[in-house]
Amino acid sequence: MGRLTIRLDDDLHRALKETAVRQRRSIGSIIDESLRLRGIRDQASARSLVAAARNHARLDPADAQKLAVEETRAAREG
Repeated sequence: MGRLTIRLDDDLHRALKETAVRQRRSIGSIIDESLRLRGIRDQASARSLVAAARNHARLDPADAQKLAVEETRAAREG
């Protein structure tokens, strides 16, 4: 498991600690969940997600790749 040091605004850090106590969870589990909700996934999970979406959309790999690139660019510009 990796280790990460981050700097947070004091108010945000306090709110994070209070939330962890209130929910009876660790700060790490809250951060982990937040990252996953933002779409940050390991490579295997991401590939599995893309494969499932491609299968559901019934796109061939080239069309799926083109659509993914277009949507990624639009989201970054947006």
